[in-house]
This record gives sequence, C-alpha cells and structure tokens, in this order.
Amino acid sequence: MEVKIGVQHAPREIVLESGQTAEEVESAVAAALSGKAQLLSLVDDHGRKVLVPAERLAYVEIGEPSRGKVGFSAL
Repeated sequence: MEVKIGVQHAPREIVLESGQTAEEVESAVAAALSGKAQLLSLVDDHGRKVLVPAERLAYVEIGEPSRGKVGFSAL
C-alpha cells in the first residue's frame, strides 16, 4: 500500500510502498502522535526502515492496498 508522509519544514513528502496493513500503519502513526513513540517507524516493500521524528509529522496519507502488478517490468 502507498503511504505518503508530510514532514514539517520539508519541501517534499515521503512516499513509500509498504507491505504493512492500513491498521498497522494507523496504529504506528497514532502511537507517534500520542507520545508513546518518539519516531514513526515504517518498513517499505524492500525491507528498508523509514524513521520520522513524531514532532515533525505534518500529515500521513494511507492509500488503498496495492493490487498485483501486470507487465514485463523488472522486480
């Protein structure tokens, strides 16, 4: 699923494809905003971890689950 993260004082948003469910992403964002966690931590499809300081979060947009891709592109 596609996740877009807006960061305060940054000209661009962070966009990543994550294998996490919408509920997992939402609970991670809620924990960061409530003060239970100092960082928003998400993992993308390639296994890379994205860390954003909770006090710098502007918004988080959670997209729909990605469907199977069709085509001849490399994985």
